[in-house]
This record gives sequence, C-alpha cells and structure tokens, in this order.
Amino acid sequence: MADSTTTNCVKHIETYVDSSSSKSPAQQDASLDAIAKLLLNDIITLESLVREMEMYLTTTDNIIRARGILLLAELLTRISSKPLDNTTIHSLIGFFAEKLSDWRALRGALVGCLALMRRKGDTGAISSGDANGVAQSFMQNLQVQSLGQHDRKLCFEILECLIDCYPDTVMTMEDDFVYVICEAIDGEKDPQCLLLTFHLVEMLAQLYPDSSSSLASYAEDLFNILGSYFPIHFTHPKGEDDVKREELSRALMLAFGSTALFEPFAVPLLLEKLSSSLPSAKVESLKYLSYCTVKYGAHRMLEHLEALWSSLKDAVFTSGPSMLTVGSYLESYVGYQDNKIVAEALILLQKLIQQDNGVFLDLVLKDMDINMMLTSLLDNKNYDDITVPDKQRLNAVGRILYVSAAASIASCNAIFQSFFSSLVNGLGSTMQNPLGQEKDYVSEKPKFGYLYICVELLAACRTLVVGYDEPTSITYLANETWCSILHSFCSSLTSSLIKSLKEINQDDFNHTGVRGLQILASFPGSFLPVSKSTFENILVEFMSIIVLNFNNTSLWRYVLKALVEIGSFIEKSHDSEKMPSFDVIVVERMVVLLSYDDSTMPLSLKVEAVSEIGRTSLKYMLKIVQELNKAISTSLHGSWLDGNSKPAEHAMLLLECYADKVLPWFQNVRDSDDVPMHFALKIWDEIEDSTRFVEGVKEKELLETTMNAMKHAVASCSEDSQSILLDKAFSILSSSTTFRVEEGLQLAEFSCRDKWIISLFDSVIIALHPKTHLKNTEGILQILMRSLPNGHVPSAHALGSLFNKMPLKENRFADMQYCSLEEAMDIIFNSYIWKSCDTSHPIRFVDDDDDGNEIGVSNLRLSNVNNGFVRVHAILGLAWMGKGLLMRGHEKVKDVIKFLLNCLVSNGHLPTSNGDSPEDCKDQETTHLMRAAADSFSIIMSDSEACLNKRLHATIRPLYKQRLFNMVMPILLSSVVKSDSPITRSMLHRALAHVISNSPLSAILGEANKLIPLLLDGLTILSEDVQNRDIVYNLLLVLSGILTAKNGREAIMENTHIIIRCLNKLVFYPHMMLVRETAIQCLTAMSELPHPRVYPFRLEVLQALTKALDDPKRSVRQEAVKCRQAWASSSSRSLHI
Repeated sequence: MADSTTTNCVKHIETYVDSSSSKSPAQQDASLDAIAKLLLNDIITLESLVREMEMYLTTTDNIIRARGILLLAELLTRISSKPLDNTTIHSLIGFFAEKLSDWRALRGALVGCLALMRRKGDTGAISSGDANGVAQSFMQNLQVQSLGQHDRKLCFEILECLIDCYPDTVMTMEDDFVYVICEAIDGEKDPQCLLLTFHLVEMLAQLYPDSSSSLASYAEDLFNILGSYFPIHFTHPKGEDDVKREELSRALMLAFGSTALFEPFAVPLLLEKLSSSLPSAKVESLKYLSYCTVKYGAHRMLEHLEALWSSLKDAVFTSGPSMLTVGSYLESYVGYQDNKIVAEALILLQKLIQQDNGVFLDLVLKDMDINMMLTSLLDNKNYDDITVPDKQRLNAVGRILYVSAAASIASCNAIFQSFFSSLVNGLGSTMQNPLGQEKDYVSEKPKFGYLYICVELLAACRTLVVGYDEPTSITYLANETWCSILHSFCSSLTSSLIKSLKEINQDDFNHTGVRGLQILASFPGSFLPVSKSTFENILVEFMSIIVLNFNNTSLWRYVLKALVEIGSFIEKSHDSEKMPSFDVIVVERMVVLLSYDDSTMPLSLKVEAVSEIGRTSLKYMLKIVQELNKAISTSLHGSWLDGNSKPAEHAMLLLECYADKVLPWFQNVRDSDDVPMHFALKIWDEIEDSTRFVEGVKEKELLETTMNAMKHAVASCSEDSQSILLDKAFSILSSSTTFRVEEGLQLAEFSCRDKWIISLFDSVIIALHPKTHLKNTEGILQILMRSLPNGHVPSAHALGSLFNKMPLKENRFADMQYCSLEEAMDIIFNSYIWKSCDTSHPIRFVDDDDDGNEIGVSNLRLSNVNNGFVRVHAILGLAWMGKGLLMRGHEKVKDVIKFLLNCLVSNGHLPTSNGDSPEDCKDQETTHLMRAAADSFSIIMSDSEACLNKRLHATIRPLYKQRLFNMVMPILLSSVVKSDSPITRSMLHRALAHVISNSPLSAILGEANKLIPLLLDGLTILSEDVQNRDIVYNLLLVLSGILTAKNGREAIMENTHIIIRCLNKLVFYPHMMLVRETAIQCLTAMSELPHPRVYPFRLEVLQALTKALDDPKRSVRQEAVKCRQAWASSSSRSLHI
C-alpha cells in the first residue's frame, strides 16, 4: 500500500477499534464502510490489511482484540461479492474457528465464520474440511444458552448454514450434531431465536428422513423441547422487526410435521390440548392436527382415528352456533373464536376423510349422536319449535355431513346410501316405492329438520361438481351412486322444496327452501340428475314469487338473490343448455315488468329486480338498458305534460337505478361507451321534442335526479362521445331565445323548460374530461353567465369546472375556435364580473389610505343592478371559479381571493340601491354581500359531490388546500386584529372558520399558537347567532383535533385558561346537541394536561358539568358524567400527592 493509503487505512482501523466514548457508533460505521470500499476497489488487498491489523488481532488487551476481530469479520460480510482465493479462505476460516474458544472475542468469531460460510462458489467458498473444523470447534467450545440474545442468534444461523450448505459434512457427525442442536435450542425464549430453532428442527428432519437415522434416537427428546412451546403465547413489544405470534406458531407447526417420527408424541399432545379451556389453544391444536395428519400419513394416524373423531365431534357440537346457515361453507367461519374452532375442526374432518380408506368415514356414519339426531328429525316440524340446544346439534350434524359428503366421491356415495332416501321420504310430500318409482303421498307440511339436512347434502354434491369457485375438470359419471340416488329423488325433492315456500310463511323455512332450489338449478346443464324440466320448474316458481309474492319481503329477496346467483353461474360456466331457458323464463319476464304498468307491484321492486338480474350478464344488461331507456322517457314525458307526481316518482326511481347501478356496472365492461352516450342523447332528444313543461310538485327533485344521472352518463363517455353530447346540448340551448347574449348580468325569467335545458347543459359541462374539445367556448361562457344572476347554482358549478379543465394558452388546441383558459378569464372577468379592471396593475386591498382604486364590490360590473341578491349570486359564482383555479394550481386564483377579501373589509365602500338610504343598505345588502364573500371560502375549501371531484374528472393538484391556507391566513389574521366593526369582525371570523375547518389538521397544528386565540374568539362571536351553529360545531371539531394531537399540546398549554372558559360556555350551547357533547369531550381531554395547568379551573369546570348533568339529551349527560369523573379524579390525585 502507498504511504498515504496506509496512513488513511490505519486511521480508519484505529477509529473502529477505539472503544472510548470519543468515537461515536456513526463514526465507527463510517470507518468500516471506508475500509470496505478500499478493499472492493482493489486499492488495498485483504492480505495487506490483515498484516496491518495483526497487532489488533493478537493483542492481549481483550477489548481491542475483540474489536479488531469484529472489524475483520464485518469487512468480510461487506465484501462477500469480492472473489477470494482458496488459500485466503482457508486461512481466515481457520482463524475464526479457532477464535470460537475466545469468549471475549466471540462476537467477531461468529460473524466471521458466518460471513465465510455464506460465500458462494464463484467468489470462493470454504471446503467441506473447513466446515467440519467450524462444526467441531462449535461443538467443543460453545454453550449456546449461556450466551446473549444476539450471539445465540448467530449460533443458530451457523447451524442453519451447516445443514443447508454442507449436509454431507453434517451427516458424518451423526448423533453428535443432533445432540448439539438439542442442547442449543433447549430453553430458548427469545422470539427471533425461536424462529431459527424451529426451522433448524425442520431442516434436521429433512436431513435425516430415515427412521433408522440418528434423528430417531433423539426424536422424543427433540419433540419434548418443541412441545414445551405449544401453544405459542407471548406478548411481543411493538416494533417493525418484531416477530408475531402467527409467525412463531406456523414455524412450530412446520417443525411438528417435519418428520413422522414425532407422531407418537405430537398427536397425543395435540389431543390433550383440545380439552383446554382456552379457545385459542383449541384452534391451534386443530390447525396442527390438520397439517400433521397429511404429513404423518394414513398408516401412522390409524391408531388415533377414534380419539380424533371423538375430539373433533365434541368441538363441532359444543362450539358451533345455534343459527342454522345453509351450505356450511367454511369461509363463513371468520368471526368469533368459537366459529374458528368449528372451522378448523371441519378442515381436519375433511383431511381425515380424504386421506383415510374408509375407516374414519365409518366412524362418522355409525356415530350414535349423529344417528340419534337424524332419527329425531321427525319431531322438528317447525323451526320455532326446535330448542336452542337442538338447533346447535342440528347445525353440527348438518355441517359434519356437508363436509364429509363434499370430501370425495366415495364419501358422498356412502353418505347418500346411508341417509338421503330416508331424509327425502321424511319430508312427506312424496314417497319412494320399492321399485324406485315416486308416488303421491299426502302429509303435513315439510319438516324443517329433514329439509335442512337435505339441503346441506345438496350443497355438498354441488361442491363436488363445480367446486367452491371454479368448475372442476373432473368428469363425473352418471353411474355414481350418489348421482343415481339424486336423480331418482330430484323431482320429489323439488316438489318438497317448492311446497315449503308456498305453504310455510317462516323466514328460516323460506331461506332453506330457496337455497335448496338454487343449488338444484345451479348444477351444470350436462349433469344428468337435474333435468331441464326440473330446472325450468324452479325458475317458474321463483318468477311467480317475484311477480306475485312481493309482500313477503324476506322471501322475495331470497328468491331474487338466488336468481342472480343462478344467472351468474350460467354465464360463468357458459352453460348453453340452461341459458335459453333462463332467457325466456327470467330475463324476458323481467323486461316485461318495466314496460307493463302494473300498479300492484311497486316500481321500486321492479327496478331492483331488473337491475340485479341484468348485472349477471352483458347480454341481459343490454336488454334491460334498452327497456329502461323507454321507461325513463315515458315517465319524463308524463311528468312534463301534466306535472303529476306519480310519473315523476317513477322517473326518479328509474334514473337513480341507472346512475347508481347500471352505469357503474358498465365501467368494468370494455367498449361500452355507447351505453351512457345513447342514454344522454335520448334525454336531450326528449327535451328537444317536448315543448310543454308543467311545473309539478316533484319538479325540483326530478330535475336534480336527472342532472345526477346526466353527470354520471357523460362522465362515463370518452372524449369523442362527450364532444357529440356537448354539440347536441349547445344546439338545443342556443335555439332558446331566453339565452340570447346580453351585456352584463341581468335577471332573466326562465320557463320550466328553460330550467331543464340550462341545468342539463350545466351537467354536461361539469362532467367533461379536461381533454374534451370545447367548441363555441365564448358562447358557452355567455350563456352560463346569463343564468348566474338568477342564483342558478349548477351554472356556477359549470363555470368552476370549465376554469378547472380548460387548456392553457400554451397547451391550446391547434384550431383557433377552441378558447384557452386565459381568454375565458378575460371574457368573464372583464365583461361580466368587474369593470375598469387594469390587469397590468396588481389588485390591492382596502386600507386606511384608500384612494378608491382597489378592486372590491364597487368594481362589480353588476353594481348598478338594483338588486343586491344578483351581486350575491355573482360573488358565489366567482367563488366556484376560484375553486376550479385553485384546484388546478393556477396563479389567477390570487386575484379572486383578493377580490373576496376586499368584499369582506370594504363595507364602507359598498354601493347602495336606488331609493334606499345608506343606513338601510348597510343593514341589509352589506350584510348579505359580506356573508356571501365569507361563505365563498367554504365553497373554495370544502369537497363537493356536485362537481370538481375525481369522479367528474376534475384536475386536482396535491396540497391545494394547504396552499390556500398559507395564502389567506396571514391576511385574515391581520384583518381581524385591525377590524373595529362588529359586522366586519363577525364576517371575518366566519371566513376564518371556513378556512380552518376545511384545512388539513397538519396545517393547523403548524400555526396552532397563532390560531387558537382567534379560533376561540370566533367560537364566542359566532355562537351568538343560531345560523352559525354548523360553523361553530366544525370549529369545535378542529379544537378537538388539536387537543388530541401530540403536536398541539404546547399550544394548548399556553392557552389553557381561555380554552377552558370558552368550553364552559359551549357546554350550555342551546342550538345544537353535538356542540354541547363535543365541548364536554374537549374538557375531558383538558383534564389530562399537567396538573398545575388545569388545577386552578377545576371548580369552575365542575360547576359547569354539574349543570350539564341536567341536559335534556342523554348522550350529553353521559359525557358530562365521564368528564366530571375525570376532573374529580384529577383533584383527588392532587390531594393524594
């Protein structure tokens, strides 16, 4: 090495080896990285480095020697990708193996051994002889359990590496190596180390698979060590790298099942733990048994079958719910711990039946409890007559038979031979004669117990045929025993199930019967036991209930859900045999329901049924959409012609269905753009053809519903389709003389038809994509501004959407007929909003030296309009435009914000209406205009469902609310301080409240010290007016957020006195219960502050809470009790101290 390099390297070595407090761990790590970089870049060689470190590696100073060896080991870890020659590898591994006897330098020796053992062959790996040397030194020198946690972990990793990378070397050690592992893992308690020990046992079992191997003699000792950890139970600390209980449990389970040599010890232990009083221990035992059963094999499990069946049956019978859920799908057991016990028990049952050659199934079939339960089914006529214990047993038997029959074809054959014929005959509607032919049998109503078990077995059959999710590839032959039995009884069983629906008006009977018929109808069309006639008979009965029995709500919904699942199965399996029948009997009948004006069946149910059936297939949905369009047109015409509320209500139901169910469904279908476009065009065609519009009682609700559907439809279209719709809408709109262009903003009289046209046009504009071409932009802007003075809010939404989505001048389309955003703003602001606006000069605010040139309310172009509300509407429209600009991050929003702020503080400069005195104007118009300006901040900051959201393709830049917060808060804060007018101060606080309550809490916390006094001042001022109750509540929620946030604690402590006094007043706020409740909750949070801060106010708070105990609302009284206890306990703690 060169002298400078040597000096530099020695300096880094000394920095790392130095154990004094003057060298921080960060400095030592940096030195380690620096040396490793020198090695990797071949600036120094490993041999020269070792020579330089010789003194540190061999010194008698224990601390320096340990640090030196650790340095060399860590360097080897970092240069694992650098090739080393065999001589160097041999020399280094010999050195580290020898140092395993040096307990003071053990950490470095372990790290060094591990780094060299993990090297790959292409970079230089240790030989088998070197690995043997490491193993021998390990066995002679290390008592693992006497070491610290990190060193133990390194030891286990070395043992893992020996088994994984050098199995031949380990095999030569035979019993000695197995003994060392037993000794090393015995008594381990650290979770991270336990993961390694369990994996070590698993690897050891793979290394010695033979029953005559070294592992056999230690199997019992090894399992005794493992068994002491079952079931896994520990409380782990919270942290990202901590081992979870589930990880440990799975690792232990893999170790249990790693070798069949553990079977004599594992199965008895697991069976014993099944009797534990801890539900979690039962779940773990069953889970382990399921895994080990497969791993140990049928031969070894044979002697345990009776004990397994007894324990398994007990778990299902005692832990199962009393509620009877048809189908017994294991996926439903995910809630309570008892249900998890049943789920794991049934999984074990399935594994045992699938693995066994029939011995275990015989135990199930001949079980006395199951046979007694089936014999007693004759007494279970009605569901309500069955006792809760009997329901639990019936549920257990049903689930056991379901899982057993669904496990395999052989088990299904055996169960059907043993039980099915007697069950069907027990239903009572038909009987089977000795020749196998059905004959009529008049009896009482079907008995619920028989019905329930029959449906369970049907569900098991279908599971065999189609699987849980996907149709199986297994070909089932018609001559299977269970298949033949089902075929012979299919007609009889169908009759019994239909009879249960017609004659018994009980929810559980109905649910079970519908489920059974659905299963029969959901077998594949090529499956012989269920004939086509039976399938069609089921569909006819279901449709009869849908059309005629809609008063029985629960049965009606069960049947509709069954029809949907049948249709989905047919579509999913491409069942060409059943599809035509389903089309004719169900789909065509559903379509007729919409067109047939049947006053007996509510339209809401018709719409629900039609939409649900349509969702099963694209072909069905297209048919239903066509009929929906016709029904919507008919209902709209009926409402427009005579203003009758009935067609309006029908139209709203149909439109809600279209917007909420049909259009969202099509969003997941490719190439479905025509559907929403045709719907929207159909609405515009109907408006164009209709000249008579009568304003009815439901007119407003119907228009809002139609607008919502139009937005959904347009938003679902492509840019090209949206351009077509926009051209259509604009042509209809421009044909109306009402919307002729006029200078300025003037009130206009809108007819009912005009309202529909402009509102739906607004809906089209709101839902456009940003890339959709806007033709006739100037004409569109003029028309929208024409409707703004009338207080037409959708037009304001449309203007905000345009400002949010229009292209900038540099990104405008090539065709000059397309207007840019900058040109649109010039049109709106200079022609309509304000006058004499010189954009070359920045807008400034009203101040004490006002010269009259600021842009405020007096600059409104509509200021000469003799109607204050027109100006209010203009301000709110400007707010929506500002919102659109803010969300896209455009700088012009600053002008809008400054204008609104000027409106708040320029009350002395407002124009007056003709004929009114300035005093009257100030009392009325000034207040309205200032309130509108204040409320504009709510519009700009709050989220909107009507427009400017992701669903309607708004352009939304991140953190736009934070940007506005940072922009306006300093101005509002200074304006509040300077204001001496009560009205102005109140309106500034109103605007401030809107900004604060809609800003992210993180932004609020950053300015909490400044905001809390003003927030409390706002709560005091705004609480005087009942109209401000929602604002007061929102502000209080912000205060609550600051109270509960760690970052806000300092600001809260500095303002404790004013916060508590404000909250004490709000405890009696008369206009909203939520304010009183939240104020008390805030006081409860205040009680957790340091005692010296809150102790002076305890009497004041307790007095207020005593009065709150008489609040008329129960929730307020409850919060008052909790808060009083918190403050009282705080006082008692102080007395104790």
